Amino acid sequence: MSSTFYLIGIGFFVGVAAWFLFIWAVKSGQFDDPEAPKYRMLDDDDEPAKAAKPPRFRTPAKRKSP
Repeated sequence: MSSTFYLIGIGFFVGVAAWFLFIWAVKSGQFDDPEAPKYRMLDDDDEPAKAAKPPRFRTPAKRKSP
C-alpha cells in the first residue's frame, strides 16, 4: 500500500517537471517554424506604403509694434 503512495508522488513529480520543461521549450523558441523564413521572401506586399502626413505649418505669431 505504501508503494502506491510513492508511485503517485513520483508520477506527480515527473508530470510537473515535464510541464515545466514544456513551458521552458515554448518560451525559448524550440517550437518555432524553421521553414517559414525561407518562404517569407516570396510573399507579395499588396498593400501600398502609407504616405507620410504633410507637415503642419504653424501660423506666424503676430508681432507687437514698439
